[in-house]
Amino acid sequence: MTVAAVVLAAGRSTRAGRTNKLTAPIGGTPMVARVVEAVLGSPARPVIVVTGHEAPALRASLAGRDVTFVHNPDFADGMATSIRAGVAALPEEASAVVVCLGDMPALSSGDIARLVAAFESGGADICVPVTAERRGNPALFARRFFSELQALSGDTGARGLIAAHPDRVREVAVEGAGILTDLDTEADIDAYNRTQNQ
Repeated sequence: MTVAAVVLAAGRSTRAGRTNKLTAPIGGTPMVARVVEAVLGSPARPVIVVTGHEAPALRASLAGRDVTFVHNPDFADGMATSIRAGVAALPEEASAVVVCLGDMPALSSGDIARLVAAFESGGADICVPVTAERRGNPALFARRFFSELQALSGDTGARGLIAAHPDRVREVAVEGAGILTDLDTEADIDAYNRTQNQ
């Protein structure tokens, strides 16, 4: 059973001001690199990174890592275009995909591994992580949902797809708040870096 991963890293970071938040340093490492390292530490393979805004800088920030880059020329049209680009690049043998956001630097390899294990144990086509009774990201989707992922539009991601299939969803308990922590603004990034330095 092959579970792949798609890291969405194409956005314009409009709320982050002048900074492309995905290449902003978090503890000395570009934010997106921290996410990719968490994914690479999990069983998910291959790891596909969808680029768009400032793609050359983003690719440079991930130099030397075992990832496949897919460029999304339509990134300005919303997150769904990046999900579609990533799913379209999945290998035929992929039985599921973990869709990860590039702005979640506290995500752990263990979080992703738990999703993969829950899927591989059978009985669930969508696996979402939960901590403190709150759902977070990333989410795992079985192959049967690839066509629905490729039909998404707008900037809301796959939340609607998850909501439309409650009987196919398994909530997977994880530890810590990494699945809830996304950084949108320069202030968020600065505050997160301060907490890491304490």
